[in-house]
Amino acid sequence: MFAMPPATQALILSCVVVFLMQSLGVDGLAMFALWPVDSGGFMPWQVLSYAFLHGGMSHLVFNMFGLFMFGAELERVWGPKRFLVFYFVSVLFAALAQLAVAAWSGSGAPTVGASGGLFGLLLGFAMLFPHRRIVPLIPPIPMPAWLFVLLYGLIELFLGVTGSMSGVAHFAHLGGILGGWLTLRYWRGQIPFGTRR
Repeated sequence: MFAMPPATQALILSCVVVFLMQSLGVDGLAMFALWPVDSGGFMPWQVLSYAFLHGGMSHLVFNMFGLFMFGAELERVWGPKRFLVFYFVSVLFAALAQLAVAAWSGSGAPTVGASGGLFGLLLGFAMLFPHRRIVPLIPPIPMPAWLFVLLYGLIELFLGVTGSMSGVAHFAHLGGILGGWLTLRYWRGQIPFGTRR
């Protein structure tokens, strides 16, 4: 644990501590979930704070495992400051996508979880290490990182459009991917932010 880069470690520990607070029934945590804008519960800070709350143990474990697997690697390349910028931009874009979908669908349910940021990290990992082999849990078939993220993104799009697996914020995941992609394009001076000379 303590061999992890500092920002990755801090994010994981923060999410675990907040989850323990949720489990103990600490009052007031609901105000940090991401509520739809017209629900009466929305507050501006929620576009970032929701990423520290989780809906259950499995939700927390899978997100923290992904943060450990992909976040630590990216932080070692970028350093903590740039890594945190990338992560929270992904979290922000995931929130904006979820708020837009909630406004369109009329949903009044709150959103929690670091998944949007994690999907941004997946995209960043695939762009920096496109040929690194990843073995997903289902199916356990080795594949390059770029293919893994492409397939995962297409599955999320399909599930979001068809409304499958209700209760999962598929478009927030896609928003996280978009936020990560735009951040890397910006850092590289690529379209739509300019053309690298």
